[in-house]
Amino acid sequence: MKVLVGLSGGVDSAVAAYLLKQSGHDVVGATMSIWEKGHAFSGLTTADACFSPHEEQDIDAAREICKILDIPYHTLDCSEIYKKTVLENFKSEYLSGRTPNPCVWCNAKIKFRALPDAAKQAGINFDKFATGHYARITFDEKSNRFRLRRGIDSKKDQSYFLYRLSQDQLSKILFPLGDKTKAEIREIARVAGFPVSDKPDSQDFYSGDINDILQADPKPGRFIMKDGTVMGTHNGFWNYTIGQRKGLGISAPKPLYVIGFDKDNNDVIVGFEEENVCHYLTAGNLCWSEGEPPAASFAAVAKIRSSQPPTPVRVSLTAADEIKIDFELNQRGVAPGQSVVLYDGDLILGGGIIKNSGK
Repeated sequence: MKVLVGLSGGVDSAVAAYLLKQSGHDVVGATMSIWEKGHAFSGLTTADACFSPHEEQDIDAAREICKILDIPYHTLDCSEIYKKTVLENFKSEYLSGRTPNPCVWCNAKIKFRALPDAAKQAGINFDKFATGHYARITFDEKSNRFRLRRGIDSKKDQSYFLYRLSQDQLSKILFPLGDKTKAEIREIARVAGFPVSDKPDSQDFYSGDINDILQADPKPGRFIMKDGTVMGTHNGFWNYTIGQRKGLGISAPKPLYVIGFDKDNNDVIVGFEEENVCHYLTAGNLCWSEGEPPAASFAAVAKIRSSQPPTPVRVSLTAADEIKIDFELNQRGVAPGQSVVLYDGDLILGGGIIKNSGK
């Protein structure tokens, strides 16, 4: 079988390509180029991020991996569609007071759609597309559908970022690392002689100032408590996110958290820790692995950020494209614009975009 492997220049995708070749597949490597030359950048030159002016270094690393594996390598320009799909969404969400998750949209619309499409347009033939994501895909014969599951390594599981993949996409994807741990992957890379075996994981979407992307002029505003007490000033509400504590630059008897926004007045509403909790949230723009919710009301476990352990919830369908999620335990820092992903054990049931939260 001929497999196109999306290479990032990191250890995970390198080992994915290695394992597929070791299994006898005809492997081709490809990297999507998404950085637009001339784009403003005010970050650290040493910082590692997905969207970065240093992507040439990652491309060079991917090319070297393909030389070691003796497989063809291609660089595919996806910068224009990335800008329209991911960056414009990122900008509009932040300027609306929401906190987007660009990785979710990049996976669904760029990495697992635009990249394979660009490869086909370039005349690259392949049967399956693979990446180094820590997730698993199984096929349910009863429902005749592909199902996305958590990776075996719970600390590295990336299924949260993949919940919006369609049936068509899942049917064409391979995740060679889904049943392995990060420690195993680094050891395989070391034995294979990859120079990236000890390369740190990419931690962020972007390592620069988000205003490089937002292109928003500074606008003086206030940090205020719910009772109207002014606690300080800032240069634009879009520089902050719900649940944020660090970097506010204001002093108080106890730590203050961002708990809301008054966008019309450019105010950032802050409160103490007890005000940074919620018992429920609502979500829309839903995506169900079975094409529809399991029931009008059902129990599940949910993740409201990729790094947190799943937490027990009760899910209720409140409209055709809206759910209410009641938490068994109060949650902190629930940010509109982020994704909430629902699981049954290691199986993804679906998810959506958080609209609001409350007590």
